[in-house]
Amino acid sequence: MADNFIEQIVEEDLAAGRESIQTRFPPEPNGYLHIGHAKSMFVNFGIAEKYNGKCNLFFDDTNPSKEKTEYVDAIRRDIRWLGYHWEKEVYASDFFDTIYAYAERLITEGKAFVCDLSPEEIKNTRGTLTEPGTESPYRNRTPEENLRLFREMRDGKYADGEKCLRAKIDMASPNVNLRDPVIYRILHATHHRTGDKWCIYPMYDYAHPICDYLQGVTHSLCTLEFEDHRPLYDWVGYSLGFSPKPRQIEFARLNLTNLVMSKRYLKKLVEEGSVHGWDDPRMPTLAGLRNRGIPAEAIKDFCQRAGVTKAQSECEIGYFEAVVRDYLNLHAPRAMAVVDPIRLTLTNYEGEEEVEFEVNQLDENAGKRRIVFGKELYIEKSDFSLDPPPKYHRLKLGGYARLKSAYIVRADEAVTDERGNVVEVRCTYFPESKSGNDTSGIKAKGVLHWVNAATCVDAELRQYDHLLRDADYSGQDFSERINLDSEHIFHAKAEPYLAEAEDGTAFQLMRTGYYKTAVENGRHILSEIVSLKDNFNK
Repeated sequence: MADNFIEQIVEEDLAAGRESIQTRFPPEPNGYLHIGHAKSMFVNFGIAEKYNGKCNLFFDDTNPSKEKTEYVDAIRRDIRWLGYHWEKEVYASDFFDTIYAYAERLITEGKAFVCDLSPEEIKNTRGTLTEPGTESPYRNRTPEENLRLFREMRDGKYADGEKCLRAKIDMASPNVNLRDPVIYRILHATHHRTGDKWCIYPMYDYAHPICDYLQGVTHSLCTLEFEDHRPLYDWVGYSLGFSPKPRQIEFARLNLTNLVMSKRYLKKLVEEGSVHGWDDPRMPTLAGLRNRGIPAEAIKDFCQRAGVTKAQSECEIGYFEAVVRDYLNLHAPRAMAVVDPIRLTLTNYEGEEEVEFEVNQLDENAGKRRIVFGKELYIEKSDFSLDPPPKYHRLKLGGYARLKSAYIVRADEAVTDERGNVVEVRCTYFPESKSGNDTSGIKAKGVLHWVNAATCVDAELRQYDHLLRDADYSGQDFSERINLDSEHIFHAKAEPYLAEAEDGTAFQLMRTGYYKTAVENGRHILSEIVSLKDNFNK
């Protein structure tokens, strides 16, 4: 049964006699994929999987001035990380010879002409939404002259922008995209696959339907900005006699608040040094999300929840974070790390012992692990106050609190430095108050996380804010809205369990947030995946 309008169309086509389904995921290798591309993957690979079809990875490499093999490799890596598998790896450049031959055919049939107008002149003669365009003075060249000029373009006789090939359609069409669009331009640039074989390259709107047809695509699934281009897509298919002709269907792209959702802007961030690279944890690129520790399963779950619609909309970043948090809450083991630590000394405790710590109370199969408890501990500086506000349930002089999975303690004395800052809290512990076997009768409302001073390791804890300070539409220019203070680094004390974990493991740090472990140049790194607190109203 269809879950969305695209599936409904596919099911109607199958019922009408379509034998099989072929889709393609069509990135241009001019940058790294971002979370919006995950939605396109979800749609294209998902449709193929649901209807026992196939989905190709199709690289739209028709603009060599912006494309790199680095981006091809990154795209492959990101798709595999999300767990998708393509049937064939196909490039527009695989079909350059055929695309060129089709252009000569259009010229011979009087459906295309070589134009000498500059790009600016073409723009100025295109007309408006209410006024028709003006025909090019070169529109009525003979097919023989057009063919000669087009071959001279191919052979490198002309400079960039000196000539172009335009489809001859209708300068009075209400759809501006049909007003004799450019289908080939001169571009003297080295291609990452074909080298310098070509100095003319097809425009996307022309190459797109041809490449779909040549690789057997049945349903060309695009985002909504291509809706107005569909008549041109169909014109190319009909003019070249494609049968069966692929069917273009548009769906709403994924937009998220507080994120830069444009490869052009993301590239600018990287080039200007506003971030550490394409895989910076603050970036919405799939490489950045992976580096941050966002699970691939959570991204796919988010795409599923966001749904496939025809209406353009924008999703709050808080909803995405809530989905990630829900996943990690169920799957991430718990651990303890202390930021801004102060020493806590148990004056009546000697030796050390192991206490049981629940790995994840929401996972019945996670079990428990044992951690070392001792006389000298670290707690958060904010968990003790000499002048506590009302309803303060953490440690204060004469007050009680429980140490997570261990004992209840009472604060008896605070040691301060020469500036009056508390550097140590001396406490009494109550041996009969051990977690799971408390017979002390003492009521302690606060529960504090801690680490053992004798066994803990130093760690660098990184926290992140959003790249954009506000939630305005993410497609706008970010330059005045960029949050340059979006990465914060702290010193922390962490239990050795975190340092021993495999790089990339996600943990819930008790009372702190969800963090990913890593080792960089011998330093233990804990980088924030998502905050612990959920402010989003589901």
